[in-house]
Amino acid sequence: MENRLLRIGIVGYPTFGGSGVVATELGMALAEMGHEVHFITYSQPVRLNRINKNIRFHEVNVSDYPLFVYPPYELVLASKMVDVVKYEKLDVLHVHYAIPHASAAYMAKKILEDEGIYIPVVTTLHGTDITLVGKDDSFKPVITFAINHSTAVTAVSESLKRDTYQYFDIKKDISVVPNFIALAPECDQWRVSARAEFVSPNEKMLVHISNFRPVKRIMDVLYIFQKVSAQLPAKLVMVGDGPERHKAEQWTRENGMVDCIDFVGNVKEPQEILAGADLFVLPSESESFGLSALEAMALGVPVISSNMGGLPEVNKEGVSGHLCPVGEVEEMAEKSLEILMNWDRYSKGAREVASAFGIERVLNQYLDIYYQVVK
Repeated sequence: MENRLLRIGIVGYPTFGGSGVVATELGMALAEMGHEVHFITYSQPVRLNRINKNIRFHEVNVSDYPLFVYPPYELVLASKMVDVVKYEKLDVLHVHYAIPHASAAYMAKKILEDEGIYIPVVTTLHGTDITLVGKDDSFKPVITFAINHSTAVTAVSESLKRDTYQYFDIKKDISVVPNFIALAPECDQWRVSARAEFVSPNEKMLVHISNFRPVKRIMDVLYIFQKVSAQLPAKLVMVGDGPERHKAEQWTRENGMVDCIDFVGNVKEPQEILAGADLFVLPSESESFGLSALEAMALGVPVISSNMGGLPEVNKEGVSGHLCPVGEVEEMAEKSLEILMNWDRYSKGAREVASAFGIERVLNQYLDIYYQVVK
């Protein structure tokens, strides 16, 4: 691997979702190594919480013209990329999520070529840009074109790589670079604080974190907890927000479980709650990777999850937790109880599995790709 420092533009969603978290954590880690990192998006990323002289943030502002029914974010984003590449003399653009970022990057690349400037574009596919949005015929031609015209393409799991080749006519090689975690030294302190906040000493603490979309099967989380809490003292903490939250809260009230289920909404540092958990519950219908599961495992929290998508690549059956078919809440509840009864073994296994996804390994994979495309 080369050693020269790069000027890297990172484009992604600045939100709580997995792609935004990964893009931000990657950029901060690169900046710590001495690379100059420029975040380009419509607001400051929620995880961008460190001061570093190598980090710059460029806000994409979309003016509200009466002519436009929908603000032309993709065009303004492309213009901002052109501006940042030219004046900050970037070496590479790394865009996370296929649309609109990869297509906007292609437009910026062609504009810069007209001015005699070459900028390679690395596109990272994260999941729903392929498995959900990508299946919509109105987006499919654009996504296919943007991927095929990227300089390099990566996917966060073997499952997502297979899905991309299945759903699209892709001619490019796709490299698998998994999501990663940076182990936090404060995790033991977080565990004490979180448990003091949410549970009494004799209670088990279950946690779910997501964007509460239907694909996350929020009601399954509640059904699993209902069965677990019938067998032992427990509380459930629901972290996040989204379209299914109201339905879940209503069910909680109707079933008299308000005192044992907490909905805390979006949290800037969810790992501070997650560290207190005895079990992480992720019964999703689809997960291209399962970053939240990996974050739980890194904190020593076992996982009960579905066996869909990239989850079997993260949650190792019988080691870090259990994998079950989608919708099998009875089986998930039974295996949840088995994990809780043998918690020390599964907690140790979770940490061991998560250690293979350390940020250092992934950083080197991305840097190898950057140096290749810059050549």
